[in-house]
Amino acid sequence: MKQRLTILLTIFLCVTAVAVGKNNKNVAEALAAPQIPDYSAYILTPPAPATPRINSAKVFGVRPNAEILYTIAATGERPMTFSAEGLPEGVTLDSATGQITGRLSERGTYKITLTATNSKGSNSRELRLVVGDRIALTPPMGWNSWNCWGPTVTQEKVLSSARAMVEQGLNNYGWTYINIDDGWQGKRGGESNAIQPNYKFPDMKALADQLHAMGLKFGIYSGPWVSTYAGHAGTHSDTADGTYPWIKEGWCDEQMRMTLPDDPSRFVRRYYRRHGEYSWAEQDAKQWAEWGVDYLKYDWKPNDVYFMREMREALNKSGRDIVYSISNTAPFADAYAIRELTECWRTTGDIRDTWESIKSIGFDQQDRWAAFHGPGHWGDADMLVVGMVGGWKSTSYFSHLTPDEQYTHISLWALLASPMLIGCDIAKLDDFTRSLLCNFEVNDILQDPLGMRAMPFYRDENHAVYVKLLENGDLAVGLFNLSEQPLVIEFSPRDLGLWEKAVMVRDVWRQQYVSHIELGSVHEATVAPHGCALYRLTPGNSGKRVMENTHYRPIPHKAPRPVQ
Repeated sequence: MKQRLTILLTIFLCVTAVAVGKNNKNVAEALAAPQIPDYSAYILTPPAPATPRINSAKVFGVRPNAEILYTIAATGERPMTFSAEGLPEGVTLDSATGQITGRLSERGTYKITLTATNSKGSNSRELRLVVGDRIALTPPMGWNSWNCWGPTVTQEKVLSSARAMVEQGLNNYGWTYINIDDGWQGKRGGESNAIQPNYKFPDMKALADQLHAMGLKFGIYSGPWVSTYAGHAGTHSDTADGTYPWIKEGWCDEQMRMTLPDDPSRFVRRYYRRHGEYSWAEQDAKQWAEWGVDYLKYDWKPNDVYFMREMREALNKSGRDIVYSISNTAPFADAYAIRELTECWRTTGDIRDTWESIKSIGFDQQDRWAAFHGPGHWGDADMLVVGMVGGWKSTSYFSHLTPDEQYTHISLWALLASPMLIGCDIAKLDDFTRSLLCNFEVNDILQDPLGMRAMPFYRDENHAVYVKLLENGDLAVGLFNLSEQPLVIEFSPRDLGLWEKAVMVRDVWRQQYVSHIELGSVHEATVAPHGCALYRLTPGNSGKRVMENTHYRPIPHKAPRPVQ
């Protein structure tokens, strides 16, 4: 009996110890988890209505005989069905998924009427399918892995982000690309001796197929150096067979990544940030096309025209439409060549989640690129630093930007028609961050088919007013407070070039009309420090417009006044 009691007591103590250990582990994990602040009080975007609304781009470019991959993005209650009138022969629509696929050989513009229908109603939108020499006729929208996962990215993490994009409904607002940044590369091999993925990415073709089946697109990262910034294989090599001397010399880890931990200067890695004697651009592009890649981030600095053109020609030979985005800090002296050779170009260095970084990149580095900007040619102000970021660090954390700074970040990028690539962990998307990304009126400004970049109507050290002409004749207007105190900022539609008898002013973030301005009147807004107000101005009649193209006539502007 005594022995039996001893056994029972031992079992009880073991179970208790396990339970305590488990609870302690849970507590420790909870304490270590990054804290997400409650910004729910700052949410301005209303919930999407149950009735359908089509949010995908109104214009889509494809090269002759290239594969068409266009998904109708629409909010509204599910289930939802899709239909299209005017589809040309050779193009089909999946009525359940909204995916349009096919190929067209004849150049021209095909006008198609898209319709989304559910139990609450229907919504239609015209799509202009343009078969020609340009793709990316609107700024790309999607997600990039670096700010989330950094060099620890894996195939499963990419898939989890894609699933989260669909589960969170971001794809219904036009978010399309799922882009792998640096860290996927292994050795060269295969039929073309192209860069093959490392062990973290067991099947790139299967990954691309899965993303395409979700209605998403697949992006990848590379660079023309012998190695990339993170020390992985690049497009060039020092040897005719594409092998890497640093592997033989032991300067490489299991991911084929150059590393020399005992060298604090990182001299070895810097040494291999150069162009090698042998180029594999054509082989790499061919491999990416076979996998089903839709977007290439090609990263090095200083960017030079020779290697820019080399990859352009390689992508053209691949037979697939692959959006070509160069990074980083494109030299303005080569602006004409950059516009000719690429679809997107990074205008700046890496962004950080600080007001200083947002202000410097957004307000100080973009205006000079406006003349080279337009459909098929987009200056890239870098990724969105909202939500859970920090993949380049040891642990992730919530963006250090204040809510007002995040509104400025998204509003300005939309006005600038910059490519928008989410950098956060989508699976951990909080309500506030989701509201920033899921406002279809903001995204409409970004995706406007006219493709004009906003220009500063007025700017001083305390505030800025940016104006963007939209395709239908409306104006998008951003009021930005650059100071450390609240300001009352006002504008007159007449000052902005609108001479109509009346103008409707719509608050884009709140998705509601806020004023009806008669001729000669003004609209004013109280703007928080580092914050903004974003409006869409609709003329009340068809009066003469003073503004033409991208030239905004500098006229006297009333300075803002502090809030009393």
